[in-house]
Amino acid sequence: MTSQPKTMAERIAELRERRAKVEAGGGQERHDKQHEQGKLTARERIDFLMDPGTFEEIGLMAEHRTTMFGMDKATLPADGCITGTGAVLGRNVHVAAQDFSVAGGSAGEMHLTKMASTCHEAMISGTPFVCINDSGGARVQEGVDSLTGYGKVFYQNVNASGVVPQVTIVAGPTAGGAVYSPALTDFIIQTRAARMFITGPDVIRSVTGEVISAEALGGPDAHMAASGVIDFIAESDEEALLICKKLLSFLPSNNSEEAPWVEGNDDVEPNEYLNTVVPDDPRKGFDVRDAIRAIVDLGDFLELKEGFAKNIVIGFGRITGVVVGFIANQPSHLSGVLDINASDKGARFIRFCNAFNIPLVTMVDVPGFLPGSSQEHAGIIRHGAKMLFAYSAATVPKITIEMRKAYGGGYIAMCSRELGADRVFAWPTAEIAVMGAEGAANIVFRREISGADDPEAKRTELVNLYRDAFSNPYVAASRGQVDAVIEPAETRLYIARALDVLGGKRELRPAKKHGLIPL
Repeated sequence: MTSQPKTMAERIAELRERRAKVEAGGGQERHDKQHEQGKLTARERIDFLMDPGTFEEIGLMAEHRTTMFGMDKATLPADGCITGTGAVLGRNVHVAAQDFSVAGGSAGEMHLTKMASTCHEAMISGTPFVCINDSGGARVQEGVDSLTGYGKVFYQNVNASGVVPQVTIVAGPTAGGAVYSPALTDFIIQTRAARMFITGPDVIRSVTGEVISAEALGGPDAHMAASGVIDFIAESDEEALLICKKLLSFLPSNNSEEAPWVEGNDDVEPNEYLNTVVPDDPRKGFDVRDAIRAIVDLGDFLELKEGFAKNIVIGFGRITGVVVGFIANQPSHLSGVLDINASDKGARFIRFCNAFNIPLVTMVDVPGFLPGSSQEHAGIIRHGAKMLFAYSAATVPKITIEMRKAYGGGYIAMCSRELGADRVFAWPTAEIAVMGAEGAANIVFRREISGADDPEAKRTELVNLYRDAFSNPYVAASRGQVDAVIEPAETRLYIARALDVLGGKRELRPAKKHGLIPL
């Protein structure tokens, strides 16, 4: 007897049933466990991130094809990875979210192929890629197929680098090779519930004998303060997703666009508060973030890597609606000196801004590079050279504000005229010199000081002489290295005018694949 073909109604009912089973993920019990740990489910994360009703899932029916080690009987909805497109604040975004409720979010061939395909589609369509990590690691039952999948993801991360912004939210365990995809993206947001490391505490103990907790090894505090791997710490999944939205609001969708412009913040009247930011005592520090917030629209400054290399500050703000990237020495920490970590932190941010057409504003109060054998032996020469390379290679508008100290190699490294600064403005407190007056006087006037009846009095006299001659912005201005000496209160006005003039900047460089950044 020939069976009757299914009616359309029956086929639609079957489709709906299949969809419902897959969308249920690992089931309510596992979802409840996720909630007990203070975590959202993968689909809840996507719903929180995306504008309501905009998410379109791709690859819903994907299934693994492994038959060994009992996998022939295993059903893994969507293969534990949810991928698709939707809108965030009205702009299209591609997203991939690992589903920990399905086999612990273990990453197999199809799971990782979906992630890689989503990243590739983000690149060719010119939309940001957001990846939400929450996985127990490679799916051991799939062996080399899982490793092949990771390779596909890494390859697409690199292809998309500098083409579209890539943001990773680490919202759960991320270990082994899985950590390299986040590291290849532009920004990492780690939640308090997440841990991230190459080898876990158990392996470290068995191999080296070192005893360390997962939190101390790969928790967010460790990666913010010690390793510098992450850009933001979020107290919860919800906060991580809000940070992601905020971050995307400052970024263009791709490298052929400008960052989103926001109208309505045209006030450039002098801000007298800025005239009080720099202390009269040159030895006293101040928080450069106070100056930045007094310059940007509505005081809205999004700082990155806040807890790492605190002697330099990086982040995004707007000037009369135009997104700019800020790089600033932080006088309240190590006097704003440049060291290895500060150089790496600054150089990477400069290169990101240049890749995505974001103008750079550099705020300078730097005594130079940090001296000492530990810095020298750890490679301050090659790390410091990254700053020189990044600024010199950048072709976006570059505006430099000399606030106070601008000494020696630090002056050059913080986007001096010689590194291509388009505009250099100096506050009256700027001191542009090879070194500070005290050190310079000891070298220049060594004989006069040693031969004086009162060496200390003579030294004080000659220090003041040197300071009056060189520790000011006027010598540099007379040489054309400073365009204007301005009142601090006028800084926002001068930056706004420069951005307007430089908005159409075009700078051609020699044809080549790429430069070779120092190691």
